[in-house]
This record gives sequence, C-alpha cells and structure tokens, in this order.
Amino acid sequence: NRLFVANGRSGTVDIFNGATLELIRSVMLSGDADNVRYEAASKQLYVGYGAGALGIIDGETGKRLGDIPLAGHPESFQLEAAGARIFVNVPARKQVVVVDRRRQTVIGNWTVPQAHANFPMALDAKGRRLFVGVRVPAEMLVYDIDSRTVVARAPIGRDADDIFFDAERRRVYVVCGVGRVDVFRQETPDRYASERSVTTAPRARTGLFVPQQGTLYVAAPAAGALPARVLVYRVR
Repeated sequence: NRLFVANGRSGTVDIFNGATLELIRSVMLSGDADNVRYEAASKQLYVGYGAGALGIIDGETGKRLGDIPLAGHPESFQLEAAGARIFVNVPARKQVVVVDRRRQTVIGNWTVPQAHANFPMALDAKGRRLFVGVRVPAEMLVYDIDSRTVVARAPIGRDADDIFFDAERRRVYVVCGVGRVDVFRQETPDRYASERSVTTAPRARTGLFVPQQGTLYVAAPAAGALPARVLVYRVR
C-alpha cells in the first residue's frame, strides 16, 4: 500500500502512504528521475535516472540499495518476471540494453536496426517478445528475447511514448503524441495486424493500461480552450 513517485527536476523518489497520501520518505537519486518499476518478489524498486543508471530502492524501508550503471539515460524499461533480466531503452546509444538485476550488471546490448529514438517499451512474457517504439522512423519493433533479433516491425504514429501489451486479448496499444492510439492484433508472436487507430488529442502520449479493468487511460495536455484531461477508453 505504497505509492512511489519519481521527480525529474529534483531527482528524488517520493514514497507515499497509498491510503492517506502522506509522504513517508524522499530518496535522493539525481536529476531526471524518470521511469519506475516495482518487483513484488524482491520488494525492490528500480528507477531510471540521470546520465545513465538504474537506481535500486528497498520498497519497504525506502533505503537506497545501489545503482546499475548504463551508457546513457534510460527511458522505458521492463522487468522479466520469470528471469533476472531487465530490458532498457537507451536512445542515446541506439540500443536496448539488457541488465542482469541479480548481478547488477549489463549483459547485453541489442541494436535498434535502421532506426533511432527508442522510447516506449512493453513485454509479452509468455510469448517471449519485446515491443519497442521508435520515433525515427515511426515504427514498432518486435524482438525475440531469446534470439535477440527483430522478428517484426510495423509503422505507427509519430511521437510514440507508451506501449502496452494486452495478454488477454492478444493486442498491442501504442500511444502516439501525434494524437492517436494504434491498435495491433498479435496473430502469432511474429505477426501483427493493424486493427485500427483511435483518435485521442494532440500531444497525448502518456498512458496507462489496466488489464484488470480492460481500460486504457490517456493523459491529454491542455490545448487552446480545452483543459488538461484524462481520456478513458474501454477495450473490447
């Protein structure tokens, strides 16, 4: 029952009581604290930050446990539930960096072929596939996490910043800042068919998919006379 919030400007991670929203503790990392992932089995928190590192925080005590150095600022990253790997987008290096979180070291660097600006990422653990959104050109790349190769790629909208895999419906949702969500159907782990694009709002590129609700939330910034708002989509 804790809420962890990374603050890019101050470089802190604030830990709140999930019921009262009372601040329990602030943990200092450094500038540009960004993506956060929680591993329930170890009760550890991983935070991408700074010029290149994943910070490790004890989720119960709030104690800072250490860092995993990287060669550039980490954007989206995903934890392998059935293994020890973390897959990390490092766009400055045009790579997906693979980390062993038990040994706290980098064990692999996967190229982003014929593309760059790899920001969003999602993982299909059962299908052994990793989805990476790149902005130049605007594409979704699908990696086989065992062979470490790109097995599929598909065009998407510009300025993608979030990707979600819907395991129940075998779909991929790509939230694009150009003002749409691109929906793909997973026919096989190596084949993806474009189902449709759903119009959102300009610069609406941050989302959250809640599989238990079958709901996709998309944050839309203020634009002209329209206030900032959260757009809510029910998936079918």
